[in-house]
Amino acid sequence: QVQLVESGGGLVQPGGSLRLSCAASGSIFSINVMGWYRQAPGKERELVAKISSGSSTNYADSVKGRFTISRDNAKNTMYLQMNSLRPEDTAVYYCNFVVRRYLVGRLEDYWGQGTQVTVSS
Repeated sequence: QVQLVESGGGLVQPGGSLRLSCAASGSIFSINVMGWYRQAPGKERELVAKISSGSSTNYADSVKGRFTISRDNAKNTMYLQMNSLRPEDTAVYYCNFVVRRYLVGRLEDYWGQGTQVTVSS
């Protein structure tokens, strides 16, 4: 199996910054797409940003220019640098990895446990 552990959430004032991390462990052969999603109270989970194995990136329009996604393949880790945070960024943030495990041919989806980000004065 594969485990994803997130860190870096917390309370920050509007205009502030946070950096989220998501590290994977387990029997990993390769990681395809990595992504960050978020879910605010009463809303559906939405894509924030994703990064391919070749480091191509996609961002939700609401975070373009403020958030930066990156990955360290040697550490099986993904990051989300969040700047100029707004109250509407408040949500639980989840990481998602599409993984190929050793001796398993298919790609599999794994999710982190979620980390709370609260933007408030």
